[in-house]
Amino acid sequence: MSVELPLWRALTGYRVLTMGYAVLLFLSTPDRFERPWVAAGFLTVLCGWTLATLPRVFSAERCTKRFLGIDLTIAVTGILLTPLADAQAQQVDGATLPSIWAAGSVLAFALKGGWRWAAFASSFVAVANIVQRGEPSRETFHAVLLVWIASIAIGYVVEVARASERTLARALEIEAATRERERLARDIHDSVLQVLAMVQRRGAAIGGEAAELGRMAGEQEIALRTLVSRGAPPVSGGAAHDAASPAVGAADTDEEAADGPGGCDLRSLLARHAGPRVTLSEPGAPVLLPARAAGELAAAVGAALDNVARHAGDGARAWILIEDWPDEVVVTVRDDGPGIAEGRLAQAEGEGRLGVALSIRGRLRDLGGTAELISVPGQGAEVELRVPRVLSAKPPRVPGPGRTARGPDTSAETDAREASRGKADGG
Repeated sequence: MSVELPLWRALTGYRVLTMGYAVLLFLSTPDRFERPWVAAGFLTVLCGWTLATLPRVFSAERCTKRFLGIDLTIAVTGILLTPLADAQAQQVDGATLPSIWAAGSVLAFALKGGWRWAAFASSFVAVANIVQRGEPSRETFHAVLLVWIASIAIGYVVEVARASERTLARALEIEAATRERERLARDIHDSVLQVLAMVQRRGAAIGGEAAELGRMAGEQEIALRTLVSRGAPPVSGGAAHDAASPAVGAADTDEEAADGPGGCDLRSLLARHAGPRVTLSEPGAPVLLPARAAGELAAAVGAALDNVARHAGDGARAWILIEDWPDEVVVTVRDDGPGIAEGRLAQAEGEGRLGVALSIRGRLRDLGGTAELISVPGQGAEVELRVPRVLSAKPPRVPGPGRTARGPDTSAETDAREASRGKADGG
């Protein structure tokens, strides 16, 4: 909802109420007017104009300059007609025919154009009040100054509110575009870039015409990585997303198949990564997460294993350890490769290679989790993925030594943990 909309609604109510107040003042003391027909004629015009123009003060678009000019003219005319209808108003109470309805005209200027328009309109009303009194008193100056300052302040607040609303809308637009760009970059990294890199390697190994095809695939990979790292325009629509990200579509299928009444079993999604060179250690009970969280976590694990296959060497082994805690799920991916040289991740991100930055850390950040990479040159690398638990279909487990609570260890899980400790100690 617009910031201005409540102000325009309040102005609409103010005009109706002050119109009724001006009429009641006339009806309550009709004998004080030397020429009551002048007051009655003006109040009739005032009521007709106020009721007929109610739609004009619903929004800034409907409140035109022509309307504002006529509205201000009616207010000033009513103030100047007051001595003609009530000669004692100059010396007694200073009440005018439109009374406080005139302030509504000034407020309309303030809401429409800000403090400058408010200063312009309130100056006309101030001059009319001083002329109407003939010999203005201190009370008259106080009332005029109050209307002038209040209208300018309201106009300034309206300008600040409009600027804040534009800034917020722009910030939300940038945030939405950034999130969409990161999602597309992850999908491209997990599908198109992986295929182009494989075509480049295979083409160079085969030679001949395949080598030329591999070279072209390598050029397209570099161009696409540059486009992804610099940012592409957001693409909306489910069909385009499904067509551009087959890996995500497959993950969604696995999520639906593994989804149960308490959520999605993460073990089923990670079981497909297990093989001769990848060891999976999991708890004996289901590790339940919401389908989206489980799918994104499984995709991040897949991206980590892709990095192992590409950078750790053909003979490298990897271990996946799943830890199920009451407040979070922790998945650790460790390999026995050569490790990552210091500064290599920052260099890769600068070259547009965003596997760790987007496919791993970006996914975990979107879920409210974290991804921590630990690497010692010559001793492999370890990625620890933490995702906060949203759904918990099982009761809290009995706390064990050293931590609050956890499930029973399996023998494979124990072996993987001991191996991880041995690597961290330099064994």
